[in-house]
Formats: sequence, C-alpha cells, structure tokens
Amino acid sequence: MRPLYLAAGIVVLVAVVVDILWTTLWVDGGSGPLSSRLTTLTWRTLRKASDDHPRVLSLAGPLILALTLAMWIALLWLGWTLLFAGDETALVSPHTGEPADWSGRFYYVAYTMFTNGNGDYSPTTGGWEIASALTTATGMAFVTLGVSYILTVLGAVSEKRSFASDVTGLGERSEAFVRAGWNGTDEEFRGLDLPMNSLADQLSLLADQHKAYPILHYYHSEQASRASAMAVPIFDEALTIFRHGVPEDAQPNPAHVENARSSVDSYLDTLGTSFIDPADEVPPAPELDRLREDGIPTVEDEAFADVVATRSERRRKLLGIARGDAWHWPPLEEDE
Repeated sequence: MRPLYLAAGIVVLVAVVVDILWTTLWVDGGSGPLSSRLTTLTWRTLRKASDDHPRVLSLAGPLILALTLAMWIALLWLGWTLLFAGDETALVSPHTGEPADWSGRFYYVAYTMFTNGNGDYSPTTGGWEIASALTTATGMAFVTLGVSYILTVLGAVSEKRSFASDVTGLGERSEAFVRAGWNGTDEEFRGLDLPMNSLADQLSLLADQHKAYPILHYYHSEQASRASAMAVPIFDEALTIFRHGVPEDAQPNPAHVENARSSVDSYLDTLGTSFIDPADEVPPAPELDRLREDGIPTVEDEAFADVVATRSERRRKLLGIARGDAWHWPPLEEDE
C-alpha cells in the first residue's frame, strides 16, 4: 500500500464531489469553493487582458461554464487515478499479469468513468472492484449532473436578458423609465401597474437564480440594453423617483412600488455570493430637470437630494453591480 497516494486521492475526490453538489444542488449555497475561485479568477483575467472589451467579456460566461465542467471531470479523473495508485497491485493486466503503471491507471479510470470498461486492466480484489464500480457511478452521475446544470444556467441567462430588455425598453435611464409611464393628458402615471408588477416578478425570479447560480453575474452582454447589471440600477432609481421624486397625488400605486423595491432588495442580497463589492463612491443622483421638461410634477431638488443621500449605501451597491459587469452608470451621454 502507498498511503500518501491513497489519502491524496480521497482528498481530491471529496473536494470535487462537495464542489459539484454544492454548486448544482444547494440552492442557497451559491458556487462551491473550487468553482467560485475559478469563476472569479477567469472573470478578472479576461477583464484585465481585454481592457473590458465587450466582445471578449461576452465569452466569459460560456468559458467559465466550460472550464467548470472540465475542472470537475479532470479532478474526478485525477482523484480516482491517485486512489488506484494507493496500491501498486490494485490493477493488473489480464494478459500479462503485470500491474498497471501511471498511464495504465489514467487509461483505466478514463474508460471506467465514461464506459463499462474494455478489459485491458482488472481490479485485483473485492475492494478495488467496488472502487471501480464507484468510478463508473461518479462518472455517469456527476457528468450528467454537470450537463443538467449547464442547461439550467443557459435558461436563466435567457430570462436575465429578457428582464433587461423589458426594463431598457421603457428607458435606458431612470428618468426615461419614469417619463415612459407619464400620461400628459390626465397628468398622472397610468398603465405602469402591470409592467411594474411583471418586472418585479421577473427580478424576484432572477434574484433566486443568481443566488443559486452566481455564474449568471458573469454572463456579460455586448449591449447595455440587454445587461441586467444596467437594468437593475435603472429600475431601482426609477422606483426612487416614483416614491420620492414626484408629489404624492401623482405617484403610482405605492404598494406596487414597494413590491418592486423588495425585488431589488432580493437581488442585491445575491452580490456576496459573486464577490461583487459596493463602489467606493456614490453615483450621481437622477436629474429631475429631465422630468420637468416633459411637464411631470416633481418635488424640490433639495428635498429629493435629502432622500437620495439616505440611500447612499444602496446606490453604491447598484454602482458596484454596473462596474462589476464593466458598464458605466448612469450611462455616458454618448451611450444613451
């Protein structure tokens, strides 16, 4: 027996199994310890190497997903190989009776993980036969689980971009979002209840998906109009304007506004699982003058500024979301 190889194999297998189950099955756990570090390293490397080029960053999500699956397979392969190396006579060739060398062990583990084996090597004792059966089981179970995880993430990416498009379709700044709901004839906000509730429901679902699959934060869109990292700040700032920037008699239904605000709260709670930190500074406040130009009644600038100042920490988180995805917020004038 070679206990060092045996122990190393067990450690690697335990680590990768925990990471796979943590990442794919634990809804509240976010990514596993290994996956989260791979994700963060890949994203930061791409940002630095590409100087935040949108086309390159759009590859980050697919690349991270592929690397995660490759890492799981490689570690399972390595772990079982080390385990079988724990005994020099664990595997022998039925043709020559010679023990397997390192290349033979790698070969045996590979075809045992992905097929039922071809008989080039055989386990020598009942314990190693059981280990071989477990090798096949982990290969089939965890590779299948990994593929299912990929399909689930891709579905969530589509929903994420759909939410962003629905928000930016009403306005690519918070002031434009508010103007979209203004009925100049009746001088009130009409027709916003249904889209606001729909967006709140979408964002609540998106928050749950981001908590379960933090990799979603790293699916970068080449267009700001399809980036949830831009849509969430736009949506939340519009809610601030609705609640505190216009007089009470002109506000939309407060219950709908607060329901939507709680959806943003849920989304902000997911940032810790993806290592996105609040920005160091507070972003510029929405400009009420943009609303006054369209005849929308607003409160005094000083009163609105006082309310916005109390939300500094929240707005730093919103800015952190945008910057974490390599966007400017509020958008630069030339990007509007």
